[in-house]
Amino acid sequence: MTEKYRQLTLADSDAYLELMLAAYAPSLTLGVHFDAATATPEKVERHLRQHGVFGLFIEDELAASVTLRYPWGPLPGPFGLPHIGWFGAHPRFRGQQRGQQIYGWVETHIVRDMLHAPAISLGTAIHHPWLIEMYQHWGFTPQHKADLGKGHITLFMKKILDEAAHTSWLARQTP
Repeated sequence: MTEKYRQLTLADSDAYLELMLAAYAPSLTLGVHFDAATATPEKVERHLRQHGVFGLFIEDELAASVTLRYPWGPLPGPFGLPHIGWFGAHPRFRGQQRGQQIYGWVETHIVRDMLHAPAISLGTAIHHPWLIEMYQHWGFTPQHKADLGKGHITLFMKKILDEAAHTSWLARQTP
């Protein structure tokens, strides 16, 4: 079975739209309305143009993807760090941990090795039944909650990748 990781391009728009709608369908049935759950071709194109979107391909099929929203981009996260945006694995790959696999690759190869970021952040719905626990298992810690007007309260979480670099980075953030 061949596995390939790469940044997505506009040529991947259709496969990416299919992946997002399929991956986020269970959240919609739970009443959690993440932006990716209602993706359209126009939203997908804008998303691919504005952010780093990385995919895991299994036998040339897009199995999972992670979006990085950059601090300098149009939709930065709350901490001035790379921030996980749309993230999901296609249900056809359920039980294979493809989401964790693409996340781990992005954290290691993009966030740590290329960007040299001291930490990474994400936001999730506070009442989602399994995501907070999953992210905590991956090393994220809750930071604060916010109502972003999306119909749910968002819990922002952060994972420190390099403690010394994070401490130094924090010192530069305070006025």
